[in-house]
Amino acid sequence: MTESFDLNRANWDERAVVHAKSEYYGFDRFRTDPAYLSDVVQFDLPRLGDIAGLRGVHLQCHIGTDTVSLSRLGARMSGLDLSPGSLAEARRLADSAGAEIDFHEANTYDAVEVFGENAFDLVYTGIGALCWLPKIDRWAEVVARLLKPGGRLFFREGHPMLWTLDEEDEHGWPKYEYFEHEEPLVFAEETTYVESDGPIVNSTTHSWNHSLGEIVTALLAHGLTLTALTEHDSVPWNALPNEMEQVEGREWRLRDNPRRLAASYTMQAVKPA
Repeated sequence: MTESFDLNRANWDERAVVHAKSEYYGFDRFRTDPAYLSDVVQFDLPRLGDIAGLRGVHLQCHIGTDTVSLSRLGARMSGLDLSPGSLAEARRLADSAGAEIDFHEANTYDAVEVFGENAFDLVYTGIGALCWLPKIDRWAEVVARLLKPGGRLFFREGHPMLWTLDEEDEHGWPKYEYFEHEEPLVFAEETTYVESDGPIVNSTTHSWNHSLGEIVTALLAHGLTLTALTEHDSVPWNALPNEMEQVEGREWRLRDNPRRLAASYTMQAVKPA
């Protein structure tokens, strides 16, 4: 898997600079408005609840907008990502926003080696993260080991139903595997999901799908108790350009009968005290 992670790291290093400049991620809003939160965190506020005083870690934190948002809600946050380019932007954002966050460069699978066991009250993962990990069971083990007894996992993800679809297919029939697979899906895309001035040079990425059942089963197998699972008909980017329209809060959903597709979900689990 080393080659896959190296390819993805190069891609995200390059994307990070583009993303940090984009209106989509709102760096200027973070600097000028002390109450500003990322759209992703804002969306889940009713489910997130009061996190003031909690020791939290954001796995696969990218350029840190969700991490800073959680810090603004009162959590004492750390961030971890395999991309040094992303972390450079995350540190720059945190400094300019006055947020005290320690960021660490490492693969998610190595998070316990970075932070130790039973270190956090809250493990958080933002949307579009799990697809970069080949084995969901190994991720669940890391989460369980990071959490203190009584601690909570909170994450929102693109729905496995969505990941089976080809954004260029006008008919919407599933193209990619729903269940976890050994060989990665290989994409070569010179663009990212925000506007940019030029092509992405390190365009090749490797990713993997994981079914909803596999994710739940992995968490249960490592001793966590599932406490909430909410499916949504929207995602925070235009995942199917031929089929979606933008609605409130920068969310996108199917233009025609959005109840046909579970586009994302929010899941929570706790480590028994």
